[in-house]
Amino acid sequence: MNPNRRSKTGATFAPLVRNQVQLITYVDRLSGGGFRALHALLRGPFAGLFGGVHALPFFHAIDGADAGFDPIDHTRVDPRLGDWDDVRTLSADVPVMADLIVNHMSADSPQFRDYSARGAASPYADLFLTADRVFPHGASEAELRKIFRPRPGAPFTTVTLANGETRRLWTTFTPQQIDIDVRSPAGAEYLTSILQQFQRSGVAMIRLDAVGYAIKQPGTSCFMIPETYEFISALTAQAHALGIEVLVEIHSYHRDQIAIARRVDRVYDFALPPLVLHALFNRTARGLKSWFAISPRNCLTVLDTHDGIGIVDVGADPADRTGRPGLIPPAELDALVERIHANSRGASRQATGAAANNLDLYQVNCTYYDALGRDDRAYLTARAIQFFAPGIPQVYYTGLLAGENDLALLARTKVGRDINRHYYTPPEIDAALARPVVRALFDLIRFRNTHPAFAGEFAVAETPEHQLHLTWRAGPQHATLEIDLAANTAVITATRPDGTTETRDLGGTR
Repeated sequence: MNPNRRSKTGATFAPLVRNQVQLITYVDRLSGGGFRALHALLRGPFAGLFGGVHALPFFHAIDGADAGFDPIDHTRVDPRLGDWDDVRTLSADVPVMADLIVNHMSADSPQFRDYSARGAASPYADLFLTADRVFPHGASEAELRKIFRPRPGAPFTTVTLANGETRRLWTTFTPQQIDIDVRSPAGAEYLTSILQQFQRSGVAMIRLDAVGYAIKQPGTSCFMIPETYEFISALTAQAHALGIEVLVEIHSYHRDQIAIARRVDRVYDFALPPLVLHALFNRTARGLKSWFAISPRNCLTVLDTHDGIGIVDVGADPADRTGRPGLIPPAELDALVERIHANSRGASRQATGAAANNLDLYQVNCTYYDALGRDDRAYLTARAIQFFAPGIPQVYYTGLLAGENDLALLARTKVGRDINRHYYTPPEIDAALARPVVRALFDLIRFRNTHPAFAGEFAVAETPEHQLHLTWRAGPQHATLEIDLAANTAVITATRPDGTTETRDLGGTR
């Protein structure tokens, strides 16, 4: 499952991420504090659960326009969470993943403030991407229509600098997030400085955040174009030279995701979350079986993330006018979204699309537990499918505690994604740990971490459409998940070290 393999740069590369369940979390929203509090959780009630932890942006500052994804200083830990010594201490116990936010930085960064004050005389003048650098003669309507956008509207913001000059800046996400010219010397130096800080602090793996948008080329979609692949390869080689593994985060059409996976260390399996919901809602494993036949094996599997439940990953290709079909037909995908809204009692509708101030075109904002109507049996079945799917499982902190939608936080911030970004207090964590569904999930995580079969080969049995049988086998050791969607049953059968067999019924929590 996790052998040494040849990297995209040609050298033999030993993966640093363990073939065990990984945690993804905001440091302060789970621990109620900083890195030391998170470390205490991992050593205490979460001991034995995680082979690695992805600490979502912990840089100065964590409370900007995009929850840390708009860093003012990417090389500084937000002092409310600790410092780089705390990161290094945590990494000595468990491999740590950090975000390399490739595409942009905050308009409040010292680099942009200097550029705003001095204009062309600033040493950072080439760090920030302007529209005329990509389109020196202006962009035609046809060229603008080709640009792939994660948000509605044009990807530019006209800004009057502090020195009085006007610039049309490239802002892919929000006006507060200024795009970097990653191909400029200043851009390359900026990214190198972050990588070097990560290496000094023991970071084992980086996620290239928003890297699909990093290269802009006139006449193209400016998203995952050939030049983007070249840039990712070069950045990956640089990370490998520092002993750091690379995960590429791309939400895109599923066939493109497969192609991307062949060229990078690891990708996310973003198709899995809606496919699992589709299977449980419609009592058919058709979509899951089709996907498992072709899905990337070098992936991290997820059900929930700090973003929403992706739709673009299973839909028809939005960039192809010939209509390449998706993994879920359009009518069924629309019904799936409506089922999430119904299961969440309308909360997800309040947090998605035009209802929230961060327009999310390709996702539904909702906790996975609420998407399943807070049904413990369905939730544990979904997690079992994730843990048996090809790849290394990653569990989001609210999902770990079977968290519910945070309507109070949504009402306070008006940010749709905050519905799934609850701030847990220590008493709330203690209460969650006492719930049967959470205890059962912890047992399932420990089983996935320790059973030797998951280091072997994966197979999907030929079964009727309403059944799903997934098996891992390594020599005499094997583990099988048998789900009957029509009967609403899920059972794990697995060998013990002594050769005998044990059975786990996932329906015992209600």
